[in-house]
Amino acid sequence: MSDTFSFLLMAWLDPGLLSLTALGVLAGIYIGAIPGLSVTMAVSILISFTFSWDINNALALMVGIYVGGVYGGSRTAILLNIPGAPSAVVTAFDGYPLAQRGEAGRAIGLSTVMSVIGGFIGVAVLAGTAPYLSDLALQFAPRDYFLIAIMGLLLVSTLSGKSLARGIFSVALGSTIGLVGMDMVTAQPRLTMGSMELLGGIHYVVVMIGLFGVAEAFYQLHNMAKVPVKQNVDKIIPPLNMVLKFLPLSIRTSIIGVVVGALPGTGGDIASLFAYDHAKRTVKNPSSPFGEGAYEGLVAPETANNAAVGGAYVPMLTLGMPGDAVTAVIIGALVIHGLNPGPMLMIETPHIFWFTVGNLALANIFLLIFGMTGIKVFSKVVEIPKAILIPLILVLCVVGTYSINSNMMEVYWMLGFGILGYWLKVYGFQMGPIILGVILGPLLDETYRQAMSSVGDSSSDFLLALVANPLSLVLTTVIILVLLGNTPLKGWIMARFARN
Repeated sequence: MSDTFSFLLMAWLDPGLLSLTALGVLAGIYIGAIPGLSVTMAVSILISFTFSWDINNALALMVGIYVGGVYGGSRTAILLNIPGAPSAVVTAFDGYPLAQRGEAGRAIGLSTVMSVIGGFIGVAVLAGTAPYLSDLALQFAPRDYFLIAIMGLLLVSTLSGKSLARGIFSVALGSTIGLVGMDMVTAQPRLTMGSMELLGGIHYVVVMIGLFGVAEAFYQLHNMAKVPVKQNVDKIIPPLNMVLKFLPLSIRTSIIGVVVGALPGTGGDIASLFAYDHAKRTVKNPSSPFGEGAYEGLVAPETANNAAVGGAYVPMLTLGMPGDAVTAVIIGALVIHGLNPGPMLMIETPHIFWFTVGNLALANIFLLIFGMTGIKVFSKVVEIPKAILIPLILVLCVVGTYSINSNMMEVYWMLGFGILGYWLKVYGFQMGPIILGVILGPLLDETYRQAMSSVGDSSSDFLLALVANPLSLVLTTVIILVLLGNTPLKGWIMARFARN
């Protein structure tokens, strides 16, 4: 027990490790805030610089950038309706309306506090239940990931605004875009229209920057004469009673984030979607209607995507399987340093596990410190005249897109999606379902084919497996209940129960 405690404190007592963690969090916040500069990219670049470092120093810097980057995407999502990262897409739904009301300072302050709460819950779950969650993650078969992808697509009713038909069209469009490229099984071109440039597919960040960044810039041309809203930055730190009011919701959505994050191959983007849907279904009297500046719509995704960080470390440290793209890169860093991520890691090198737990906790403390600084400067972005702001947004979108793969073709695609997104916004379509489809479409395709292959391409055996396995049965039941909840049959059933 004393060794465990010393490993936990290692990250806290060494000045060098403290400095590296702080530097990583600070850099991560600003990297995450810039569309196109992903945390995965930053951590990947770090490997080439840190392979000769001591493993503790390398991990401290990577953990800091990871924690800061997941949070950083919320700032531009709130201020400009341009998510800096996929996990911040949902944050923009209510964060941006809050900024339009002049409450950007309060929104960023609340998102910071709730992100830290979610981060600490994720760390606590990692420390206390890692072996148990890893066992649960091992029980997930391809059919279960297929069911999770379906559950994600069913969130279209939550994200589609007032028109479900438009939402269904949008998610179908996004899924189609996500399937463009070379078929992973047959290696045949799919939806490429004979273009060699499309064989590698269309990066979802390119689509996201186009639909949210460029489309928003074009859409703002309709309101050039509108005076920018003066932001109230006098009250950045949320009052204690507000934090306590949203604490039950943040705990529930943090648990959602940890569980989703612990599933290999998922991450904060899917966790935030599930959390937002949970908030819409369970919060009876939100501070404002969801999608129009509800604080609950800001709290739910921000706690979930930060809690997913702790969850993503569970399969990485206990099974050697990445929880998301960033932990996949960190696995490579561990291997380079001569470690063996997996079941033997906690036996052969337990200090790595407990050092990571302590480092994640420290990173969340720095996140609270740095997250509460610079808000007044950030909030001034919203007050910049549109004649200056719109060209600046377009330049940042081009630079961010080009930095992904240094490919001008992706810049052209980004501009094309921006024009498409503009026209869709004009006719009342929401951008969220499109991004949902781009992210979940390939997952749905891949897991369905894996599940069918596991039963010899027998449809009857596949359907039987959905109810024969307890875990699959639970997921199937949830999907059926969600489907019923989105039909008139729900009202009929509730009325029958009320009469009885």
